Amino acid sequence: MRGQRLLILSVVLGLVVWGCEEKKTATEPTGPAEQAETSETTKIGKEAVMGVTLQWLGHASFKICHEDSVIYIDPWKLKAEPHDAALILVSHSHHDHYSAEDIAKVCGPNTKLIASSDVVAKEGEGEAIKPGQTIEAGGVRVNGVASYNPNKRFHPKEKNWLGFVIEIAGKRIYYAGDTDITEEMKALKDIDLALLPVGGTYTMNAAEAAEATRLFKPKMAIPYHYGDIVGSGKDAEEFSKLCQCGVKILKPGETLSLE
Repeated sequence: MRGQRLLILSVVLGLVVWGCEEKKTATEPTGPAEQAETSETTKIGKEAVMGVTLQWLGHASFKICHEDSVIYIDPWKLKAEPHDAALILVSHSHHDHYSAEDIAKVCGPNTKLIASSDVVAKEGEGEAIKPGQTIEAGGVRVNGVASYNPNKRFHPKEKNWLGFVIEIAGKRIYYAGDTDITEEMKALKDIDLALLPVGGTYTMNAAEAAEATRLFKPKMAIPYHYGDIVGSGKDAEEFSKLCQCGVKILKPGETLSLE
């Protein structure tokens, strides 16, 4: 009996050892080729989340993300309160661009505000930027671009209101602000993505915004400033037909990945 028990115990121990070895073989790379494949898969996954994404939040509001950088431009009428902003850019103090309530919704403990001088004065904090100036914050370079109406009274040049060229992860994104075609806009170069108002009345209309793309030649453009105060989806469609570059018409909340 004792011999039988020893035999059974030996068989059981052998099966346990064999099972552990099988599990180890199935879960661990066994050679350089498999290790390289595992490393490459991790690398591809990491690169996939390192790109720049842009989300249209409606009207003239955008969100740009890259790694830990979250940038809001002219946040307005936001439904959520994510408190995730690393940087907030505000072009001027008109109510549909500067909203203290919406800035509060995205502000976190380390958020930096870069805005026109009148916005900084109203907010009581932040760093003012003027056309032609450059500010760097958290690996992002923000260039102020004059934004105004040469022949309308709504956005006078002397206000020093703004558009922005945002340089992030090797991409140059131009946000025009509330503007018509200007000499400063014509002088822009190497723009990967242009965000252009198309609603008319207070800004360029669709045809004028399309003409702007012919003048400074961005690689791609996205229309905005329609569907709320002025303009409609027809203006975005007209812009797309006339535009001198690729166009992506976003729905509110939709996101575009920049390759």
